[in-house]
Amino acid sequence: MVKGFIKIRKADLTDSKGIAKVHVDSWRTTYANIIPDEYLNNLTYESWEQAWINTIPNGGVYVAEDNDGEIVGFSSGGKERSGKYNGFDGELYAIYILKECQGQGIGKSLVKPIIDDIIGMGLSSMLVLVLKDNSSRQFYEALRGEKIDVVEVQIAGKKLFELVYGWEDIRNIF
Repeated sequence: MVKGFIKIRKADLTDSKGIAKVHVDSWRTTYANIIPDEYLNNLTYESWEQAWINTIPNGGVYVAEDNDGEIVGFSSGGKERSGKYNGFDGELYAIYILKECQGQGIGKSLVKPIIDDIIGMGLSSMLVLVLKDNSSRQFYEALRGEKIDVVEVQIAGKKLFELVYGWEDIRNIF
């Protein structure tokens, strides 16, 4: 359970360790029984910390922290990366929240600055990819995301499917 107020702010390099911890811990809880245990058990804070050190300077990364300054969630987004979805120019790349902090509105609070960034780029649409077996996909459905595609992916040698949700007009999500 979250202790007190949650603050959403733009991430800086000093957040890379906290983001990496949320990333790994969230993968282990969210993807248990979806992605092979061996893969999840081999995830390291250090490798994800390095990945975030490389990503944060590019912008579009936000953190949720509790009143003790602990990072309990993060989001990242920007321009759509695949170029496969005509009419969808922005993308929510990632949003992860510690399991014990979910269901408290933090997700919506982390999506808002991504939408603001995408609108600030002169774009008005967005998509997100989520594993079909991930129960958090209901979050995107609650935000009225429209299922526009299903994509096959391989993770740790296992064939999985990602659902692609899209919003043609992100100005009306909230």
